[in-house]
Amino acid sequence: MMKTPKNPEQSEKTPSARLAAVRIFMAVTLKGRPFDVALDDITEGLDGRDRAFVMQLVMLCLRRLGSLRVLMSELIDRGLPRNATWTDAALLTGLAQILFMRTADHAAVNETVTMVKNLSGKERGFSGLVNAVLRRAVRERDALAKKLDAMPEADLPDWLQKSWARAYGQDAMQATARCLQTAPPLDITLKPGEDRAAWAERLEATIMPNGTLRRALTDVSELPGYTDGTWWVQDMAASLPVMLLGDVVGKHVLDMCAAPGGKTMQLAAAGAIVTAVDRNKNRLKRLEANLARTKLVADVHVADAAAFTPQKPVDHILLDAPCSATGTLRRNPDVIWTKGPADVEKLVALQAKILDHAFSLLPTGGKLVYCVCSLERAEGEDQITAFLDRHKNAKRMAISADELGGMSELMTAEGDMRCLPSMMADAGGMDGFFAARIVKD
Repeated sequence: MMKTPKNPEQSEKTPSARLAAVRIFMAVTLKGRPFDVALDDITEGLDGRDRAFVMQLVMLCLRRLGSLRVLMSELIDRGLPRNATWTDAALLTGLAQILFMRTADHAAVNETVTMVKNLSGKERGFSGLVNAVLRRAVRERDALAKKLDAMPEADLPDWLQKSWARAYGQDAMQATARCLQTAPPLDITLKPGEDRAAWAERLEATIMPNGTLRRALTDVSELPGYTDGTWWVQDMAASLPVMLLGDVVGKHVLDMCAAPGGKTMQLAAAGAIVTAVDRNKNRLKRLEANLARTKLVADVHVADAAAFTPQKPVDHILLDAPCSATGTLRRNPDVIWTKGPADVEKLVALQAKILDHAFSLLPTGGKLVYCVCSLERAEGEDQITAFLDRHKNAKRMAISADELGGMSELMTAEGDMRCLPSMMADAGGMDGFFAARIVKD
């Protein structure tokens, strides 16, 4: 069981930001709690500035955890005892501040040392070690940063290194790992008919090949057009699968596993009659809130996609299947350390079950777009190959570069779409995604 500090926050009205960061980091890495849940619980009472600092610090620690541990092994000759979990977490957050953030060195060192001094039991005795390690990191910052830069793959678990090297090659694996070390940009999808150039100017954004507007991360609620529902946040790669259905005006489209709703809004805004299904009630609340903000309409159902049958026949189906989410590690770095090969195996079986059911609902001539935000071929390319072997009346409808905004590098030899985070890296990259389009004969 996780030890607790000896009330280091008792003298303050709220917990310090650095203590909150350590607690969140431990909740994610030791207890497997979702990052966003732990963040909301533990930062209650912190002001906006401190919460933003905590979020940035924990995200950095999760993105760079592998390389930070490599450095710690060099900076601490004999390592820490296995039960020194608070000291371990405090050191990692201290190193992240010194190496990756613009935090004042004295604040990063002194507050981290004080935090350890306030721990209960034997761990408070490690405060001297923490002080020595962090001060050494300050002195050797440039050399340590150079070491980190030379080993991007250290920030991936061994199983992901092997999986991606096997699927895409060693160079692509390393390029993807390097891209995942950075924070993603903010991607925006406008409602159809809006003046893209004018909105790009207002939002200080760049227009991407597929029409997505891209700008630096910020609090979206403060940007023009957000409250009015003129646009929504959606990674460029995630916006592409809906485009593969073509003209959906007046068509009944079943959006399976729909939450949090980016693709639902795309479909509704494009004129489709949308039935949106997801089994997660909380995520569907977010979808419904987004629909209300954007003044778009969809028929929303809390249901298991593997068993749901709509009351009216559908024309097309979009299935954004449950997956390991390894393509979204920049946005969800906790996934790196909470998922493993066994999780992928279970998800592959679930995806096949939902995919088979979805195909049974598809009319002759209807399109089914299957997509996952995963870089694992077992969840993408291999899943579709197995599906086509099972269903002889299913045909792959090859994707063209024109449908992807001219981004031919996203097309596979088989005619599917495969996005890697390292693609378009100079422009900010994108989430990892796979999509295939199926037609029923």
